[in-house]
Amino acid sequence: MRTTDRPLILGITGASGLIYAVQALKHLLAADYAVELVASKSTHLVWQAEQSQRMPVEPVQQEAFWREQAGGVTGGKLRCHPWGDVGATIASGSFRTLGMVVMPCSMSTVAKIAAGLSSDLLERAADVQLKEKRPLIVVPRETPFSLIHLRNLTTLAEAGAQIVPAIPAWYHNPQTIADLVDFVVARVLDQLDIDCVPLRRWQGHLEETRE
Repeated sequence: MRTTDRPLILGITGASGLIYAVQALKHLLAADYAVELVASKSTHLVWQAEQSQRMPVEPVQQEAFWREQAGGVTGGKLRCHPWGDVGATIASGSFRTLGMVVMPCSMSTVAKIAAGLSSDLLERAADVQLKEKRPLIVVPRETPFSLIHLRNLTTLAEAGAQIVPAIPAWYHNPQTIADLVDFVVARVLDQLDIDCVPLRRWQGHLEETRE
């Protein structure tokens, strides 16, 4: 049972594209992974803007909310943390994890992590992954990048973070928006050697049929 293994931290910020986080959570829980979830304060504002729906703040209600958004998946283990709870388990390096994915990641959050700021639990948890040399995967969802954005992302990469922009591909012949989203989610989880997203992977050029 993967729920007994070390959990993966999923950080969700107020960048547009929250569907990436929803699909990642759906696949992880369906594959019986344990997930520690923390959504930033601005995530609540963006969710209401994109979905015209209020996201609950209380952890137990939020867990039910995220499971509902993920299609009612019942597997795995999910624990939600308030953004201001800097005394939570994931704020300490002694709490062992598989690493952390921040998806989608706003450029404000990129800047704060790059500067070593920990103004909320999400930023503190990301800082912990870097200092403990655990995987930190950042999924920026912004375009175009300014020079400031690029410098902050470079700082994170130099500190050991993996930068995986939310850029889908088309070689897997996507038919739906979910297919495009799943491509990004799969490539993100690849960085943690987690393969739980059905994906038609690149097989190289097919030889022409010869008569």
